[in-house]
Amino acid sequence: MNHFKTFLLMLVLTGLFILVGTAIGGKTGAIYAFVFAALMNFFAYWFSDKIVLRMYGAKQVSQQEAPTLHGIVSELTSKASMPMPKVYLMENDTPNAFATGRNPEHAAVAVTTGLMRILSKDELTGVIGHELSHIKHRDILISTVAATIAGAIGMLASMARWGAIFGGGRSDDREGGGGANLIFVLLATMVASIAAMLIQMAISRSREYLADAGGAHLSHPLSLSKALGKLDMAAHRIPMQANPSTAHMFIVNPLSGGRVLSLFSTHPPIGERIARLEEMARTGRF
Repeated sequence: MNHFKTFLLMLVLTGLFILVGTAIGGKTGAIYAFVFAALMNFFAYWFSDKIVLRMYGAKQVSQQEAPTLHGIVSELTSKASMPMPKVYLMENDTPNAFATGRNPEHAAVAVTTGLMRILSKDELTGVIGHELSHIKHRDILISTVAATIAGAIGMLASMARWGAIFGGGRSDDREGGGGANLIFVLLATMVASIAAMLIQMAISRSREYLADAGGAHLSHPLSLSKALGKLDMAAHRIPMQANPSTAHMFIVNPLSGGRVLSLFSTHPPIGERIARLEEMARTGRF
């Protein structure tokens, strides 16, 4: 169901881009904006793993340095029939984790020292299972494509707003329609930008549900649900100093220490995620 939801949201996002590009920027403007956004996200797709790992000071650890963590990752990758990713540790008191990499053959799993301190081995297994599920489902690719289209819509909308302010609607001025045209363009582009952002976030939330189900399958639903409860409580007590552009990568929202409206969150509510996992444990349907 979540795969189908992601597919529909991607279709809506693509349709919104085509409509905005054709109606506001014209075909040429739409093509230029899309190519520019695609180039930016192509660079991010190939190099974002190195950038984000360096951003959070993550250091690759060997089996000798982190035997428990390495052992869990090795066991679960074998169970999931996928390549062993690189393992990283971040010196950070906030318990959290993320996966990155352009595909399963070039992937990394990073966890904080805070996460290693507060989770039991079973709970840690649930978290690692969640992150490996992101890698297996190629969520980095999906989020990059969504960001490309949403970014292109944002650029088109920005171009249209500036064009409307500095000359859009001049042909209608003599008829008194210039002001109305300007207001229409400003409102339409604002709505398009917000809609694109919301759809991108909805795609991110849908992938989190899928990763939860995958993590439950690799470990146990209750192991992951207990871990999520602990991580959510800790995120409110010790918010991570995280870049908002990378918030969607973490297993729990690192910015949830503040009052972030759930509508604008890249993560589903923790309560809903825990309830789904508990239902999986009860029914045995992952």
